[in-house]
Amino acid sequence: MTSVPKVRLAGGLEICRVLNGMWQVSGAHGTVNKTKAVEAMEAYVDAGLTTFDMADIYGPAEEIYGLFNSQLKSSGSAPPALQGLTKYVPRPGPMELKVVEKALQRSMSRMKVDTLDCVQFHWWDYKDKRYLDALGHLSDLQQEGVIRELALTNFDTQRLEEITNKGICISSNQVQYSLIDQRPAARMEQFCVANNIKLLTYGSLAGGLLSERYLGKAEPSSRAELNTASLSKYKNMIDAWGGWTLFQDLLIALETIAKRHECSVASVATRYVLDRPAVGGVIIGCRYGVAGAGHHISDSLRSCSPDLRLTAQDHAAIEAVTRRSRDLMGLIGDCGDEYRS
Repeated sequence: MTSVPKVRLAGGLEICRVLNGMWQVSGAHGTVNKTKAVEAMEAYVDAGLTTFDMADIYGPAEEIYGLFNSQLKSSGSAPPALQGLTKYVPRPGPMELKVVEKALQRSMSRMKVDTLDCVQFHWWDYKDKRYLDALGHLSDLQQEGVIRELALTNFDTQRLEEITNKGICISSNQVQYSLIDQRPAARMEQFCVANNIKLLTYGSLAGGLLSERYLGKAEPSSRAELNTASLSKYKNMIDAWGGWTLFQDLLIALETIAKRHECSVASVATRYVLDRPAVGGVIIGCRYGVAGAGHHISDSLRSCSPDLRLTAQDHAAIEAVTRRSRDLMGLIGDCGDEYRS
């Protein structure tokens, strides 16, 4: 097993700096075969990539993790320790303790665990202040040992500060962060650094668009070309950021840097985000159990290797392109605002 760099969250849980993302098994990226998904997960763990990110709304993600977890434990030999980070994404409504407890028990049952390593809470409507009720209960359950780490997903800086000021200890906030979407640098990073909150980032490879595969290619527009939820989502982000021509300029700069470091464009894009202040880890989507889906284990290992160090020259080349982009903070708002009206 390769030694993958780890980061320690506020509650003591150590996770890999590259996490295996399981949104891709939710059904919007191709039909998932659960048996093959479990088989595919083994290669990642064998490589030292033992941290998995999922959610209660990601289709069978928690169940697939549970199947894999059970298989490892029954294998006979001493299994490697896994870290299973899930999300609690309730529909707006009353947030009594029994509602929160029932949701966590369901996740534990699916994941085949007695304690949840990390629960990342998401809330759809800031006008409905019952998110504070839910977080209060989650904090109490953390004190009881049901949860190791209490975290957030797609909360903005204002609400993160509000929650922290209530005395609720937040370990991490999961947000979109990439060479395209650098909104966390505007406000979020500074607050997180000051309060020992890690950023766990998604979209850092723009659903695969930040790769050699799209260098020099005509702009994709049809559903056949943008055939996963990720590709469609991040193509829209590129359009808002500056468009396909500017994106090609970025890919050209990244390819030059990648050749200099003898790695892939994806590894450079991931390393850039890993090096940002407050970033604890980058979530790389894995299409477990989807026919024809490739593994990107070597890219993930290279991106978090201490041997890959971006230079001042590399950063200057990247910023020569990104400074020509639009201000997404002004267009969209702070982290997560795209999920709220």
